[in-house]
Amino acid sequence: MGQEVVPEGKRVLERAGQKYNFTCAFLDFDWGAEYYFAHGRMMPQNALDLLRPFDAIYLGAVGHPDIPDHVTLNGLLLPIRRTFDQYVNVRPAILYEGVASPLAGRKGGDIDMVIVRENTEGEYAQVGGFVYHHQPEEVAIQTSVFTRRGVERIIRFAFELAVRRGKKNRVTSITKSNAQGFGMVLWDRTFQAVAAEFPQIETESLLVDAAAMNFIRRPESFDVVVGSNLFGDILSDISAILVGSMGLAPSANLDPLRRFPSMFEPVHGSAPDIAGKGLVNPLAAILSAGMMLDHLELPQAACAIEQAVAKALAAGVARTADLGGRSSTREVTDAVLEQL
Repeated sequence: MGQEVVPEGKRVLERAGQKYNFTCAFLDFDWGAEYYFAHGRMMPQNALDLLRPFDAIYLGAVGHPDIPDHVTLNGLLLPIRRTFDQYVNVRPAILYEGVASPLAGRKGGDIDMVIVRENTEGEYAQVGGFVYHHQPEEVAIQTSVFTRRGVERIIRFAFELAVRRGKKNRVTSITKSNAQGFGMVLWDRTFQAVAAEFPQIETESLLVDAAAMNFIRRPESFDVVVGSNLFGDILSDISAILVGSMGLAPSANLDPLRRFPSMFEPVHGSAPDIAGKGLVNPLAAILSAGMMLDHLELPQAACAIEQAVAKALAAGVARTADLGGRSSTREVTDAVLEQL
């Protein structure tokens, strides 16, 4: 699917460049499932060195049903995120006008939240191992890693984002300190310390199970939601469905200090059941391209892309099957280009 949505996003980037006087130079890498089948690895050994000089990485979906998910994750995504210290994962969830939420009584604009996910440690630290591997008495040990530095910097980013957004001025912390008495207790203490520096921001701390319930019950109450690697991953998928489709869910993997390239990708997976048929929704990839331009300090172009997507959705003419329509991938992009 990445081979279908990334070219559509590039079409939009090129049109935005013509309008706002910038150019994008692309270099394509054929890493992912097909590369794995040919070489036994998701990307070449020197892949990170090849990526390091770029301003940004624009990524499509890379999974395949014949490759275990932990291979695709640890063979490509996690090494990029960790090596380039992309410690912030930003996942907006907006219910656009013209899109139906599965929740009754919600209309365009009612849901507008951002999930800020810690992206380099926590439950995805990959610390652990096997004992008695593949034997009946096998033991697996999986350790979460929470550092004060890692927790503080993601929480601080969430508060600063709430200030920049200037919408509900609220930050919600997702925790589970009743059951996880070390890592999550550190998280809670750090959240309280950082919150004290932002008295103008309203705060809320929710156990992750209560947060999942309240995403369904009162999604309009959320503004910026900050959570650990695992909790942010799960809740952002819930938020994507609440606003109509995973096909509308963009994301950014950011190094806010701009020492390394940041990476921008749609949240949806590779969807092998529709891959190659021209049916996939390109809007998450297009919105991710807009987030990339915003990070590259082209805010007018970034805003124009999001507004073009919003207008195309509101018009209700071009929409893919996940949104109840029959349009092709290219037809939906054409509708966005028309609005742009």
